[in-house]
Amino acid sequence: MSRTLVTPLRRPPTPARRVPRRRKAVALGNAKAPDALAARLFLLAYDPERGRPVGRSKLGKLLRAAALTDLQLNGNLADDNGRARLTMAAAPADPVLALVLEDIRAVGPRKWRHWVDRRQRAIVREVRDDLERARMIKVEPHRILGLIPADRITLRHPLVRRQILQSARDTLRPSRLVSRVDLRDAAIVVLASTADLRTVVTKEQRIRHKDRLAQLAVRVGPVVPALKRSLQQSQSSAGG
Repeated sequence: MSRTLVTPLRRPPTPARRVPRRRKAVALGNAKAPDALAARLFLLAYDPERGRPVGRSKLGKLLRAAALTDLQLNGNLADDNGRARLTMAAAPADPVLALVLEDIRAVGPRKWRHWVDRRQRAIVREVRDDLERARMIKVEPHRILGLIPADRITLRHPLVRRQILQSARDTLRPSRLVSRVDLRDAAIVVLASTADLRTVVTKEQRIRHKDRLAQLAVRVGPVVPALKRSLQQSQSSAGG
């Protein structure tokens, strides 16, 4: 005797109440912090509580300043009476630094501030894409309010960010001699402070460590005052 299979009627799913989900970033494996200062500052600009980078109006200038500082510390650029001058050092392997250096080679010597102001949007995209290729971040397209195209960024290795942040903030400890502080860590904290990147240096820390930050800035070099002047000019233009 054959049986007739009766499929039970399926009830339509009850619409779920939309509850904002907090995005969790999970550390994967033994990830290594990126070498480039611009890449490190991009990660530090990410606010874990907000789930996105902060200070985006200043981020391009900050990353340009970081790349220029990297090139100077690596010996690719030297200060020549306030201008960035190319040296005979070998070109860097980092693709973002190589692009900045090639741009300087094509245009010729200019003041440091000129290079801080140049190609700001481009370097944000280049650093972001480089970090995505290295699987340090995850970039997902989405639409704000369902209309405005944007990118959602997630840290794949939050512990790497914490490590970079701790190394940078350690340079502010009074027990450490300014002359003995690692220049790359000093560059991160000084550039972040100059750009008021509070995910790295809070307002209270800037006030408390004002003198030490000034001493570290002298060690970091000519890009720091160039970044400061560039940001001041942007602020004046916006206010005027």
